Amino acid sequence: MIIIGITGTLGAGKGTIVDLLKEKGFLHFSARDFIVETIEKEEMIVNRDSMTIIGNRLRQEHNPSYIIENLYNRAKETGKNSVIESVRNPKEVEFLRQKEDFILIAVDADIRTRYKRILERKSSTDNVSFETFQENEEREMQSNDINSQNLRACIKESDILVDNSGTIEDFKEKIEEIWKKIEKR
Repeated sequence: MIIIGITGTLGAGKGTIVDLLKEKGFLHFSARDFIVETIEKEEMIVNRDSMTIIGNRLRQEHNPSYIIENLYNRAKETGKNSVIESVRNPKEVEFLRQKEDFILIAVDADIRTRYKRILERKSSTDNVSFETFQENEEREMQSNDINSQNLRACIKESDILVDNSGTIEDFKEKIEEIWKKIEKR
């Protein structure tokens, strides 16, 4: 059994990696879906702000790796290859590093390319101006608060960093090459 964690910048292609791994039989466990469950229970509006607030609150109330621990445990119970999307806190990485057969893949791309992508996917959390996109990213990239998102630190701790500034075909080729290396492990 392999568990792959996905981290990366906003709109870089985390979901595309997940889709490609699902095609290879991986089960998908989503931090976003986990957080949205809580947001909906509390009858809040689902947007990037509420997701950040609830995600950080869950980490404060329990522990910094609470969300990913829950997803990891769900994945482990299946006994199948799984992908956990998206690792956003260094303590989550620390928790996962203690597990066997864990690999962390980070994805990044040019900021203008990523902004164009989020507009195209038309998610409820992505209907923002470029300035708001930049502000959201900066807020999520680093923090001194142990319970907050710190994508920069997670990306730095990744086993594999993939640049997705090119075409979807280029990206798929890169992921296929990575998969071949993972299979050989």
